[in-house]
Amino acid sequence: MPINAVELHKVIEKADEYALVDVREARVTAEQGSILLGVPIPLSILELRVDALIPRRGTPVIVYDGGDEDLAARAAARLETLGYPDVQVLDGGLEAWAAAGYKVQTGGDHVIGQAFGEWIEEIYQTPHLSVPDYLEKIANGEDIVLLDSRPIGEFENHSLPGGTSIPGAELVYRAAEVVKSPDSLVVVNCAGRTRSILGAQLLINAGLPNRVVSLEGGTQSWVLEGHELDHGKHEVAPLPTGAALDAAQAAADRFRAKFGIKKVDKDTLRRFRDEKDERSLYVLDVRTPEEYAAGHLPGTTSAPSWDVAPWVFRYIATHHARIVLVDNDEVRATVAASWIEQFGWGEVFVLANPLDGEDLETGPVPPTALDVPSGIATTTETDGTIIDLRPSTQYRKSHLPGAVFAIRARLGADLPGTGPIVLVSEDGLLARYAARDLAALTDRPVKVLDGTPTEFETGNDTWLHEPDDVVASGWRETDPELRKAGFRRYLSWELGLVEELNADNTTPFRSFAEDRP
Repeated sequence: MPINAVELHKVIEKADEYALVDVREARVTAEQGSILLGVPIPLSILELRVDALIPRRGTPVIVYDGGDEDLAARAAARLETLGYPDVQVLDGGLEAWAAAGYKVQTGGDHVIGQAFGEWIEEIYQTPHLSVPDYLEKIANGEDIVLLDSRPIGEFENHSLPGGTSIPGAELVYRAAEVVKSPDSLVVVNCAGRTRSILGAQLLINAGLPNRVVSLEGGTQSWVLEGHELDHGKHEVAPLPTGAALDAAQAAADRFRAKFGIKKVDKDTLRRFRDEKDERSLYVLDVRTPEEYAAGHLPGTTSAPSWDVAPWVFRYIATHHARIVLVDNDEVRATVAASWIEQFGWGEVFVLANPLDGEDLETGPVPPTALDVPSGIATTTETDGTIIDLRPSTQYRKSHLPGAVFAIRARLGADLPGTGPIVLVSEDGLLARYAARDLAALTDRPVKVLDGTPTEFETGNDTWLHEPDDVVASGWRETDPELRKAGFRRYLSWELGLVEELNADNTTPFRSFAEDRP
């Protein structure tokens, strides 16, 4: 059933639950543009993501593509097969949205996340420091603590000299373990701007007595200024104890007061669970993945605080849903809730006394894949045409000899070679879905590779489809000048996002600044 752009805009204006889903590949979305409140779930991986992102089957779902393709119609049909009865296709797709006079956002497949960071800086006037000014202060011997607001995996990949990884709400939770003097200048960095700004503003909101600034442009500006990055460093702040924990809990009290964070008890959470078929419910554990695996409440999803803010749409596709955040002592959940309140994504709560007296589950919990094909032929041999469905970044690093990169949603009967087709994916799941797709399109034998191959090659890449599954990034450029050009484009784009938001009347953000709108 189609919905036109004006009708969609009216849906967005209401406070009712809905999910708006962009089913194109990431790079296509970034380059052609998107609707600000749309959540990317590419058709290629729909069955792998949609249960976690849209758990209530009765949720009204609107899907869209660029307007000149059949992706949205195919996605709608698939969703109905998966048990979602209320699915509509945006008639004319993104082209129709633009033609109706509504704003199209470009530059990323999740523009709203970076835009939120720029909006925070604009609304709260978050102070910043340039790389040259930072280095001048270092040279002058000033007392500076450098905190990197990215998770440890990114930090180990590359970092600034002297930094410590404390991502997301961990900044508030662990800062006092690293910042020992109130006289230290605290500088927060990330790879660009967004998480630097959000991290600095978190510490300011927490009432840290220090002067706190974001490092303008983060590691990208560091490279642009001609400086070298560290690689392989592992510097993390410990969990808080004693006075540091007291400081974190006092900061959480400030967040509750400033942002009106609501708490619920376990009886209320049980009622929410009983009502989940009428009102969507997301229960997210915002601690680190390691803490989650060591012991978590049954029925919760691991959603580290640095992912929830500002990337809440990576976990929640339904607007105006109930969101309950969980941690061990309510500090990180309260801090993360403050971002979601400002983001305007849903009705957010913090679970009181979350783990006390509970029987906890251990280990990671993978998302639920829907309608997994059965009876698919498998093989341990690689004789035939090998189609590699893994992310293009992995394919570039290495692949089976002779393997061809492909995107599942674009597979058709026009496959290269003759004879058997062997499908490869990260865990075999995506390959099984693709095998079922291809069974209706070709008479050639289609099999899924079983087991772990031992022979790989680098180079000799063959692209059946453009690598549109990832957004172009300067970090992926091997040529130093091309990398710097990519950094300049990205940082310039981020700086223009507030102006883009001002032209978009669907922006959901809520300000809690006392002296600004």
